[in-house]
Amino acid sequence: MNVAQKHTQRRRLSDVLKFLVPSLIGVFLFMIPVPYEGEMTIPVAILAKWVEGNFSSAIPTISVLFMFIATMGTIIAKIAYPSFIMNSPFLRRLFDVNGLFVTARIVGTILGAMTLWKIGPEWVWSENTGALLLYSLIPILFSVFLFAGLFLPLLLDFGLLELCGALLTKIMRPVFKLPGRSSIDCIASWLGDGTIGVLLTNKQYEDGFYTKREAAVIGTTFSVVSITFSIVVITYMKLEHMFGAYYFTIVVAGLVAAIIMPRIPPLSKKPDTYYHEHHVPVDETIPAGYTPFQWGLKQAVEVAQRNSNIGKLLKNGVQTVIDMWLGVLPVVMAIGTVALIIAETTPVFEWLGKPFVPILTLLQVPEASAAAQTMVVGFADMFLPAIIGSGIESEFTRFVIACVSVTQLIYMSEVGGLLLASKLPITFKDLVVIFLLRTLITLPIIVFIAHFIF
Repeated sequence: MNVAQKHTQRRRLSDVLKFLVPSLIGVFLFMIPVPYEGEMTIPVAILAKWVEGNFSSAIPTISVLFMFIATMGTIIAKIAYPSFIMNSPFLRRLFDVNGLFVTARIVGTILGAMTLWKIGPEWVWSENTGALLLYSLIPILFSVFLFAGLFLPLLLDFGLLELCGALLTKIMRPVFKLPGRSSIDCIASWLGDGTIGVLLTNKQYEDGFYTKREAAVIGTTFSVVSITFSIVVITYMKLEHMFGAYYFTIVVAGLVAAIIMPRIPPLSKKPDTYYHEHHVPVDETIPAGYTPFQWGLKQAVEVAQRNSNIGKLLKNGVQTVIDMWLGVLPVVMAIGTVALIIAETTPVFEWLGKPFVPILTLLQVPEASAAAQTMVVGFADMFLPAIIGSGIESEFTRFVIACVSVTQLIYMSEVGGLLLASKLPITFKDLVVIFLLRTLITLPIIVFIAHFIF
């Protein structure tokens, strides 16, 4: 081998390492479960829990401060159009938002302040309404956003998605009508958290890798509930001994929903256009002379070479964190608190659950009347079905409730609020319809499997 060949080989190895090293670090941080305090979780979640644990008393106050900054910046941008905001792409994207988000930011900030200082009626800031958001969910989101924003580039910007796209498109396209790279969103949600999946999908959508239809499908179908939360639900239902059967049921029902949902409205009606109007679609064809792995690796290496500027990546990461803190926290606070107030102080969800009584009776689910409310209350908060259903005597029914609550996916206090706060093309009406469709699709499958188990 001559000197020139050796130099070329070394250069190729260094190029591959530029893709491989950051991508493997990203995979470890977001996808590899490790033991921590008696449970299995991902490293990013451990870092987030460390921040949450050490700064738990300060995070609610800091979060309300960020909500206030977001609201004031938005009001100033809308009234005064200052040049320092309007001439900055980052600040303009952050503060020059549409009317719905202006309202949500104002409402979220007011509700956050009322909860923090216990101002106004107790039903606003009680432990089951505003306090549940500000002291339980917001600290989790605050901490996850910090590390997800900083470290997501390791998954997104060094070629891993290009490699997965080339390898998995032949599976993802025919089965789920999605590009191969979307498999990473699902895995990150499954092993980590649904919020991470939404953040990842939103970033990919803004960067032009998904169409509106694809982004909507991934955000509402593949941002699945994490293994960790699934364990919490089954434990609360006092059915820990059935975790194997429980998780098998969730996976089967979830896969069926993931196959059906992209093929029916409202998701099937979303346009196959991009976030930026004149964006050129990503070409998924494998050129002649390449295997899927060879082509994926070639693309991955090229992407890694383009993104070798660490300073730029760090700047983009910090901007992403600020964007999530200011853009998402007040919206989640507004939507989540209002949904929980409705659930706690009105019989709305009880009324909405009435149509499920005959369905559950037909499916031979014991204590159908008691279980019916849990079929819809999960729309407000993912843990409410477990809280309400834990007192039901029948193990069969508790098992069904536990499985359905996890496969519904759309929870306004978390993923639902996050979807509406993101740039993804999802409306509140979409979320209501998707939630009900997922419930109607997964419920019979779960009950069918449950009849074999019990």
